[in-house]
Amino acid sequence: MMETIEEKEPWKSLFASLRDRPFAGDSIQNWPHESLRWCGEAGLHKWFVEHKEGGLGWSELQVTQGYMTLGRICMTTAFILTQRTGAMKRIASSGNEVARDRWLEGLVQGTLFGTVGISHLTTSRQFVSSPVLRASRVAKGYRLDGYSPWVTGGSHADVLVVGAVLDGGEQILVAIPGDRQGITAHPGHSMVALTASCTGRVDFDSVDIEDDEILAGPAMDVMRQGIGAGTGGLQTSTLAIGLSQAAIGLMQEELKRRSELEPIVCKLLQDSNQLVRDLLEVASGDSRCTPSEIRTRANSLALRSTQAALTTAKGAGFVDGHPAGRWAREALFFLVWSCPQPILHANLCELAGLDGS
Repeated sequence: MMETIEEKEPWKSLFASLRDRPFAGDSIQNWPHESLRWCGEAGLHKWFVEHKEGGLGWSELQVTQGYMTLGRICMTTAFILTQRTGAMKRIASSGNEVARDRWLEGLVQGTLFGTVGISHLTTSRQFVSSPVLRASRVAKGYRLDGYSPWVTGGSHADVLVVGAVLDGGEQILVAIPGDRQGITAHPGHSMVALTASCTGRVDFDSVDIEDDEILAGPAMDVMRQGIGAGTGGLQTSTLAIGLSQAAIGLMQEELKRRSELEPIVCKLLQDSNQLVRDLLEVASGDSRCTPSEIRTRANSLALRSTQAALTTAKGAGFVDGHPAGRWAREALFFLVWSCPQPILHANLCELAGLDGS
């Protein structure tokens, strides 16, 4: 269970360090170098890969428990790690021995930083008529032109795992150095929340890649080939639940002084506990709930619990720097991050007071 992970070294010390680290502020100047370094030193990246690759071979259940703790402690660090892990797992699972030999050890050990630029192949830019990142065949490989709109930590990346579209509609997934000629990584957007994740656009101006840098493809819907982590999925829901737990924890502390909060806290806690049980069952292979159902409920709980925590904190929560205000902003992220259309629709229906049918 969750307590086992939190109480076991080196995770206990890592989580304590992350919890005690003062919030540095939400700007692109505050990329969490220190937090990411601690994660690497503790061996956290080994959670996600098999023993033969130098990892711990954790099950999805164990990874889910770890991510939930990270989401409760620091959403910025947790979000960055999901993108870093996405790059690492796609390289590890690709079967491309050249890419594995070049990047995998450093990613597993935490000495290299990798990230992904794939949202334009999935949930982002769905309604744009032409591909934003194009690939054309050249003598020794492919040439990339265009941009990837949402890349976390692109300006800090040693390796970028990005997807591009060929003229015929086929797609490729490639792993290339972040300092390759023709690549320009913007510092990141100033966002409603998680600005310190330095998420923004990466431009590709006639960037040449070789065949041995291809992780998958050319293929139609290359993201459906099953290499690495899927977009969204349980990890997104898990972080939303972790954020909810942080907000409910604040309300539990207030309950000690304000008895009128008891029915509100009890209901949120009941919803959270049931959602955690369902999430862990799905992570264990139980199919009673679908990942989409879990995500819809997690989004709802994140919004409700953080708004309740902000209301509970009153004016103090509205002052910049208070965690309740930060959590309320961070909860909005789950409405747009890797959010498939059916989940968007369900959330919109709830916000509009409709039953979703």
